[in-house]
Amino acid sequence: MAGIFAASSLSSPPVPGGADKPWHALAYCGLSVLVVRAWVHGLPARITPRIFFISVCLVVFYGVTDEVHQMFVAGRTASIDDLFADTIGALIGAGLCWAWGIITPTSRNEL
Repeated sequence: MAGIFAASSLSSPPVPGGADKPWHALAYCGLSVLVVRAWVHGLPARITPRIFFISVCLVVFYGVTDEVHQMFVAGRTASIDDLFADTIGALIGAGLCWAWGIITPTSRNEL
């Protein structure tokens, strides 16, 4: 979260490749994995739909606060497209954790 906040505080962040949507998705995918891991005390663990939903909601909520934060940074604006990319990243990250819990034979019991 601190890394995302720091990048959002820059008036013109360096974006390799020009398009920032993939970087939004990647950052929020990583954040989603970290949030899921925090809920289940590490991986591999089978996550419940409740953990999936709560984790994605927390990450998307942080995305909303990040977009509001950008409204107060010179040269930056809030964008629904950025929030959409953040949401896609959050869903992918939580989905990867869900899949990891299924395919790993040493998964702990469902939480």
